Amino acid sequence: MRIAVVGAGSNCLYLLNIIDQYEFQMVSPVVVAVADIDDKAVALVKAREKGLFVTHDYNDFFKMDNIDLIVEMTGNQDIYQDILSKKNCRIGAIDHTTARLFWEVDHAARMHSNTHKTLTETQAIYNIMINELIHEYVIVIGLDHKILDINEAFLKKLGGLTKVDVMGRYCYEITHHHPIPCSGDDHPCPLAEVRKTGQASKATHIHLDQDENKHYVSISCYPLVEKGQLKGVIEVSKDITSEIEFEKKMMQQEKLVSIGRLSAGVAHEINNPLTTILTSSMLLQEDLEEEADMYKELNIISNEALRCRKIVKSLLDFARQSKSVIKLGDLNVVIKESMVLTRKQAKFKDIILGYSLSENLPKLKMDRDKIQQTIINLTLNAIEATPSGGEIRLSSKYRNDKKVVEIEVSDTGEGIEPENMNKIFDPFFTTKKSGTGLGLSITHGIIEQHGGTIHVESTRGQGTTFRITLPLTWENNHEH
Repeated sequence: MRIAVVGAGSNCLYLLNIIDQYEFQMVSPVVVAVADIDDKAVALVKAREKGLFVTHDYNDFFKMDNIDLIVEMTGNQDIYQDILSKKNCRIGAIDHTTARLFWEVDHAARMHSNTHKTLTETQAIYNIMINELIHEYVIVIGLDHKILDINEAFLKKLGGLTKVDVMGRYCYEITHHHPIPCSGDDHPCPLAEVRKTGQASKATHIHLDQDENKHYVSISCYPLVEKGQLKGVIEVSKDITSEIEFEKKMMQQEKLVSIGRLSAGVAHEINNPLTTILTSSMLLQEDLEEEADMYKELNIISNEALRCRKIVKSLLDFARQSKSVIKLGDLNVVIKESMVLTRKQAKFKDIILGYSLSENLPKLKMDRDKIQQTIINLTLNAIEATPSGGEIRLSSKYRNDKKVVEIEVSDTGEGIEPENMNKIFDPFFTTKKSGTGLGLSITHGIIEQHGGTIHVESTRGQGTTFRITLPLTWENNHEH
């Protein structure tokens, strides 16, 4: 479409710029002529520079045969009426009011371009934030619990799923494998809390991994508001298991230190009168016949005094802060020697005591006596918990991926009651009639001194497994 413009002011210049800048789809407009009585009009100057036909009299346009449309830009209605009366019928004409459509189209196009640019920049910043700057797990959820977005860290945690796999699916289906929304003390729904209050909320979920180990996940939930209406939430979650375990360990350590000091004081105070009681009863027995009633009563006193002394010894062992003697040693040898010392008790109860030791076990820095004490203690506990005909197995394994050595003591015994699982390492907790409740506390302390960990798995009626993990290298503060 070839256009001639009457009036070369700023509006005409604007029109020239619009036509130069945009690619039109339906028509291909091009200005071929400009008219204005002012020889210095801005659009006339530019048209002359572009090599277009310029004139001071628009009547010259009526003599040209290469014009399809005349645009009146003077704002003078009389000029427009004059153009209409003189133009050829095949030539179209529009006035300055109609020409404003070009301005509106340009304004809308510019707004669209700016909005698109802003949206693109915002999207880029958003992607950088949730995928690169934020290392926690981020997920955007609608009010219907459907996933609207998710970051790469979360996808990796989910086993390498893609956005296509999770977008539009329910959050509880993907993150918890549940058919209904989260609820209860272990899995409170943060979205429900935000919908209720309109404010950000926090919750802690307890998840189980493939090995049934507990993982604590802190979830912060923020409202997603659009035009004053809640549209969804942004959830930021973080695994805080290590922090929780550290706090528990510190509390346990403080408890052990306090009880250790108390135990040492009590043990020393009790030990002296116990010795007097035991000595006196034995001296009295020397003057009596074994068949005498008094002799039997004194025998009971002696036996009870000896039992008390055993408890006192356990208290002292628990409270004693002895330094470890660390040397490089073969853990398999320690396990075999421990089995020699416990085999008699197992045989007495008709229990099979076996082992499965890794041949490629590297040597380990350890206090040989303390590790042996630990293995013997766990084995004796297993023997007490296992009925005749049962089996106890000791095993060792090297985990190259974690650079640690694992020891397992497994039995086919009665198992541990679920409500007691979190108490077994507490000082003085015992389910045995004659137990002191200090054996596992001492064992736990020895393993911690070696920079290791001890965990227990148990199923009631099927047995128990204690798993000790010892690092190949660790900082020992007790070594000398």
